[in-house]
Amino acid sequence: MDTDADVFLALSDPTRRKILEELRRGQRSVGELAAELPVSQPAVSQHLKVLREAKLVSRRVQGNRRIYSVSHEGLRELKRYVESFWDDVLTAFKSSEAGEGGE
Repeated sequence: MDTDADVFLALSDPTRRKILEELRRGQRSVGELAAELPVSQPAVSQHLKVLREAKLVSRRVQGNRRIYSVSHEGLRELKRYVESFWDDVLTAFKSSEAGEGGE
C-alpha cells in the first residue's frame, strides 16, 4: 500500500482522529491516551500502531513507557499532498471560468 493510502486509511477511523487530536496538545503515553478515550489500552496501542505506520505519530521509549507525539514529518507530507490537490482544483476551476467567459 502506498503512503498516501496509509495516511487516509489511518485518518478514516474516528478513534485514530481523536488520538491525533489529543497528541496535538502534547506528547502522551498509551495509558494517558486510553484514559481520555472510550476504548481499552490494547485498542489504543493498535490504533497508535496504524498511525505510526502512516507516519502520523512517532514514539520514544522512556523507561517502560512508550511516549507518543505528532510526527511533524508525516503531517508535512499530508499537507503537501492536500495543497497539491487543492492547487490542481484551483487551476482547473480558473480554466473552466476562462472557458465560460470566452464563449
